[in-house]
Amino acid sequence: MEASVSNLEKMVSSLSDTALNMGLRILAAIVIYFVGKFIIGKLVKGVSKLKNFERIDETARVYIINFIKAVLYTVLIVCIVAQLGVAMSSVVALLATAGAAIGLALQGSLANFAGGLMLLIFRPFRVGDFIVAGEHKGTVQSISLVYTTLLTFDNATVMIPNGTLMNSNIVNATAEPTRRVDLSFDISGAEPSDKVRSVILGAVGKYSQVLSDPAPAVAASGTVTDGITYAVRVWVNTADYWAVYEGLTEDIPAALNEAGITRPSMPVRIAGEK
Repeated sequence: MEASVSNLEKMVSSLSDTALNMGLRILAAIVIYFVGKFIIGKLVKGVSKLKNFERIDETARVYIINFIKAVLYTVLIVCIVAQLGVAMSSVVALLATAGAAIGLALQGSLANFAGGLMLLIFRPFRVGDFIVAGEHKGTVQSISLVYTTLLTFDNATVMIPNGTLMNSNIVNATAEPTRRVDLSFDISGAEPSDKVRSVILGAVGKYSQVLSDPAPAVAASGTVTDGITYAVRVWVNTADYWAVYEGLTEDIPAALNEAGITRPSMPVRIAGEK
């Protein structure tokens, strides 16, 4: 009888010790949670006030802050679970397995997400810029974390995955305040070069959008059959590029014709000749 009482007392004592130990662990976990939450709040607030961080696009800032919070809270949860006595090896294995499964399932989406984040941070282009990326070109309408939307010349909407866009060569035609309009015209070799330059520069001079610095230039750039190719280079503000390009493409040939300047004679193709 005494042995049974002794065993019961030992069991009660053991349970009491276990309950006390578990209670202390739970109390410590609660303290860790609130302290960790306070520290995370301070860290996130500090990051959001960094000058370099404030220059980043608002969409990118939101996602970066949420990502930082997710990482910090994951660390906090791991610390709490460890405090409760769960083996860290089991927690790490579970997190690794879940991460691998999610990564495989969302491989393409994560690549686009990462590409969008890089675009929003480094800003190779902005909304309103005209870009050429691979076989696509158009005006940027929006930049999200998954797709970049372009509006083409013929008013078609093109949505390019950001992962693809980040792996493409991007030409931003509107990144700089000025651009150079390049045109070329084939002129008969018998025509005086001074006259050709004078006529072309006269046509160019009618455009107020053409900048004087750098000055417009006309120079021989090559030869063709019975003629010389003249390169025309003028600088304009980026917003005036297409108006000047299209206008000079029509007005310079008209001015050359009006001045009686001839073009190279085209070779006559004999019937059956390949």
